[in-house]
Amino acid sequence: MKKGIYDILKGKFLINEDAFKNWRFILFAALLALVMIASSHSAEKKVHEIARLSAEVKELRSEYIDLHKTLMVLKMESQIAKHMVYREVFPSKTPPKKIKVKKE
Repeated sequence: MKKGIYDILKGKFLINEDAFKNWRFILFAALLALVMIASSHSAEKKVHEIARLSAEVKELRSEYIDLHKTLMVLKMESQIAKHMVYREVFPSKTPPKKIKVKKE
């Protein structure tokens, strides 16, 4: 048992006659480790991108609500009448009438 541990620590499993199998496994394990590292970096990058985009969506939504509220205020008849006073255009005092055309 002691000899087996010393052989592993000295690296004799890499230079004996069955070393090719050991090297293939080591290279395979190293390749899997590289793939795992690349995958985790990619996932972290996506998480940061999602957080950034969520913050941007929240900001744009609040800007939309603010602009929508301003537009609603500007579309009110009282606001339009107030702005048209400068151009000397006033609201009609008589209500509109519907014109019907009869075809013969």
